[in-house]
Amino acid sequence: MQVGIMSRTFARATLEQELDAVASRGIGCMQFGLSSAGVTELPTHIDGDLCDRICEEMGARNIAMTALSGTYNMIHPNLQQRADGLHNLRVLASACARLGTSVITLCTGTRDPNNMWRRHPDNDTPEAWDDLIVSMRQAVQVAEEYQVTLAFEPEVANVVDSASKAHRLIDQIGSPYLKVVMDGANIFHSGELPQMREILDEAFALLSDHIAFAHAKDLDRDGQAGHLAAGKGLLDYDRYLALLNGVDSGMPIILHGLSEGEVDGCVVFLREKIEALSR
Repeated sequence: MQVGIMSRTFARATLEQELDAVASRGIGCMQFGLSSAGVTELPTHIDGDLCDRICEEMGARNIAMTALSGTYNMIHPNLQQRADGLHNLRVLASACARLGTSVITLCTGTRDPNNMWRRHPDNDTPEAWDDLIVSMRQAVQVAEEYQVTLAFEPEVANVVDSASKAHRLIDQIGSPYLKVVMDGANIFHSGELPQMREILDEAFALLSDHIAFAHAKDLDRDGQAGHLAAGKGLLDYDRYLALLNGVDSGMPIILHGLSEGEVDGCVVFLREKIEALSR
């Protein structure tokens, strides 16, 4: 597996300085957000010269763009917010070839109007699911047009809050352009930590054919997304990495939810665990 990192883990004044910090750690892939290049993550327009510059600077440092961050709230209560998100997704999709990637990340959203990562009780209503299906079908049409893959993340605060719902969504949409970002720290509801191994095994049984890449962070409790650096919480990393390795031994695994000071230790932690899998 390839250890990668999320944009802006290294806060630097310029794109070049941030990429230098990534490369100096021997990290060869990133989930890239356009804020690293000085523009908003979901712009209404992307200049072609900027795309070329990003691609060239990453290539010069042998850093691959595993995916481009494109998350917006797909079930926002405000219809205009959803429409704006879809419009900006099209902008990102149109730029992917020039940026050197074919994957855009999504989240399935929440009814919370102010925080895309905060759970809302209405997430569990049939109406929320129906809205997600409409939004995802529209997004997949964009993906098919530009030949890019959309990768969403099951997450306890979002409408798709489990592996079973992720599988249901993939089945209902029925498109090869829709896949999953697997994050083992995001799928444990309240009271489920004692069944960690069973829940991880079920997630991979349901989703292994649909995983685009993975995230690496950790958790200190169930019922919310993990907020700790990889290896510093309760996630069974031996099991998680073994399951990922069984899907694709070359899969990118992207560190996030960590400070700059934690990067070196987390890279060593993951690489030692990955190396142990091949013994």
